[in-house]
Amino acid sequence: GAMLMAIRLRGMDAGETLALTQAMASSGRTLAWPPAWHGLVVDKHSTGGVGDKVSLALAPALAACGCKVPMISGRGLGHTGGTLDKLEAIPGFRVSQSPEEMRHILERVGCCIVGQSAELVPADRVLYGLRDVTATVDSLPLITASILSKKAAERLSALVLDVKFGGAALYPTQESARELARSLVEVGTHLGIRTAALLTRMEQPLGRAVGNALEVLEALECLGGGGPPDLRHLGAEQGREHLARALDDGSALGTFEAMLGAQGVPPDTARGLCAGTPAQRRQLLGEAKVCEELPAPQE
Repeated sequence: GAMLMAIRLRGMDAGETLALTQAMASSGRTLAWPPAWHGLVVDKHSTGGVGDKVSLALAPALAACGCKVPMISGRGLGHTGGTLDKLEAIPGFRVSQSPEEMRHILERVGCCIVGQSAELVPADRVLYGLRDVTATVDSLPLITASILSKKAAERLSALVLDVKFGGAALYPTQESARELARSLVEVGTHLGIRTAALLTRMEQPLGRAVGNALEVLEALECLGGGGPPDLRHLGAEQGREHLARALDDGSALGTFEAMLGAQGVPPDTARGLCAGTPAQRRQLLGEAKVCEELPAPQE
């Protein structure tokens, strides 16, 4: 905790941030891919915000387009929701996978979404939890090292970063988000990853749903070619025509179903979530005792 607070108060220069990132990445195993996948192993990562479920739709959409997506994700930090928490709302979904299991899933499906573990960036798993209880969540060097240590362990060819700012994000202003984006791109490039960053405004939740199971339902809508326009737009903005086609023709939804099965979800549950009615989906995921819709007075 003392080290995290010192970094939060004193900051780090680019060289120090790079060294921390490399040390965290090398605290566990580094993934290895066959030569035939050269240039195809890609990922996306968001700095987080309320209702941000883009990864749930984007990873299978990218895989449906022929990419390999070995996404090592995280849990909630501060007021932002975590991708792993959302996926664990699906009965049977297993976020803990060994490097060998990840490679097997990528060979079969094209994508997986997993968490840090004793084998994969264990240093980030420890520091990630500590940041949430030491008021160091918004430290620029710690954010940079946390995100990019996971991506370095993935051995990516390319990475797109969604750096959010606004009232529902970690950083309130565009200027602070731009500083983080510069840090992420600089360190990512030094790691040998082709890295780009988008600055996206988040003054309100993304999409209409907030809450783990509700956000899975909304991601399924998007994978089926529907969903809220802002969620679909942000996902497709990071891949344009190919991604839009994968969402519309059902191939992304089929890939998501295959990923669910590969990561432990019973076949009947996976099929029901991806082919069932909205009522059937809600029944499979379970519902909160209180679910209230809060309509906005205007766009």
